[in-house]
Amino acid sequence: MPKVCNSKPDPKMRPTKWVELSGQSLLDALPDAILTVNRAGEIVFANVQAEKLYGYHREELIGRSVDSLIPTRLRVEHRQHRENFLGGQRARPMGRGLQLFALRKDATEVPVEISLNLLTIEAGTFVISTIRDTTDRRRTEGLKMLEAVLRETRESEERFSLIADIAPALIWMSGTDKLCTYVNKTWLDFTGRSMECELGNGWSEAVHAEDLPCREETYGRAFDRREEFRTEYRLRRHDGEYRWILDIGVPRFDQERSFVGYIGIGVDVTERKLAEVTLARVGRKLLEAQEQERTRIARELHDDFSQRLALVSMKITNLAGRDRPLSAGELNADLEDVRESISSVAEDLHGLSRQLHPARIELLGMERALRAQCSEFERTRGIETVFEASVSNEDASPQAATCLYRLLQESLMNIAIHSGSKKAYVSLDRDGDQLEMSVRDEGKGFISGETGVKGIGLMNMRERVWLLNGKLIVNSSPGKGTEIVMRIPALSPAKHANSGD
Repeated sequence: MPKVCNSKPDPKMRPTKWVELSGQSLLDALPDAILTVNRAGEIVFANVQAEKLYGYHREELIGRSVDSLIPTRLRVEHRQHRENFLGGQRARPMGRGLQLFALRKDATEVPVEISLNLLTIEAGTFVISTIRDTTDRRRTEGLKMLEAVLRETRESEERFSLIADIAPALIWMSGTDKLCTYVNKTWLDFTGRSMECELGNGWSEAVHAEDLPCREETYGRAFDRREEFRTEYRLRRHDGEYRWILDIGVPRFDQERSFVGYIGIGVDVTERKLAEVTLARVGRKLLEAQEQERTRIARELHDDFSQRLALVSMKITNLAGRDRPLSAGELNADLEDVRESISSVAEDLHGLSRQLHPARIELLGMERALRAQCSEFERTRGIETVFEASVSNEDASPQAATCLYRLLQESLMNIAIHSGSKKAYVSLDRDGDQLEMSVRDEGKGFISGETGVKGIGLMNMRERVWLLNGKLIVNSSPGKGTEIVMRIPALSPAKHANSGD
């Protein structure tokens, strides 16, 4: 049972707290996304549907500028609308015919309808936005428009075939007996089969055997209810490769509203399915990498730092338990020994923290942070490292800068562990909207595509680059060293997630 606040809210209470106490559970149960925004354009409340619509957790939404949830091309117009609305103080209902879009965390856009209402309480005046995802409705409307076009051109089969054959989608039709009566030229070109082979139940011969039962069940259930359906299945292409098809079908009715069958559209969504699989794999690998990193840190803290601190403790205990008074010289020597031990532990802890979070980027900027990383690698590993760069800190987004820092760490570590090289070369340049970093050594190398590329280090590097729509190239051969070239967009957003740790 949700908590209901019956008492008058405290004027000093934060708006987010008041909303939470007054009906958080009730607002979470609503089917539409709800955002409450203050006069400064900052989000002070978001319900569960808002999290689902925009792809952010609620903690990420609270305090965020509402402009960040609007496509860049619409932000100026949106701010003007918000100011006018706050000045006019008149509610705006949904369905006013505006072309509105929501910008999700993954940079995709979703068509929406938005209604606005004002809420004035002692804490101030706020805009309550109700956002409704209209993706399915627009898709359905598109299908209905296609059905309307087909109905209007029914008297001319030649005109209908011309329209359907130039459509960049697989179009099919069925009669009242559920059997296929027509497929367009795009379908025939895709399967490499003739119209005679596809009619009736012939089209199903190209459907993957594992997917056919589900497709038939979905189609049959929708057919009996005269309702829209959508399903995904694998369809064999003319070259023998199976491709994933998103199939959407709607019932057809004549001018007397009599049911005459179904019409459907199939769209090749193989790339999307592959991206989903890849993303799931990346997620698993990232979790595995996180666990490995936690294990490494725990082992380092236990086997190294705890032992060294125990040794410092023993030195202090021995110093305090001496039977005879110490001379000033002896005391200073013992204290200096303790100080050096503590200083060494502190320095190594500082180095460990830099590995976990590259604060150097924030403090020094990208170019100086990468240069400092090279200098530290040269000092600690004894491998001469030459660093050259022709970029400025403004040439990269925070995500790109962090990605390059991590890639450099991984590349240098591979040189130290695997190459046997006494020298490393690092270069960083910008080419148009791309940043390119090259890390090269003079070590033993390996056969590209075999031992080297199977390591967890290079796999993590590939996934980091992939998340930013980038590319990683490995050039190596035995006895001739290794060069790793990393290219990523300088300012573009990540494909699925930020690359920062």
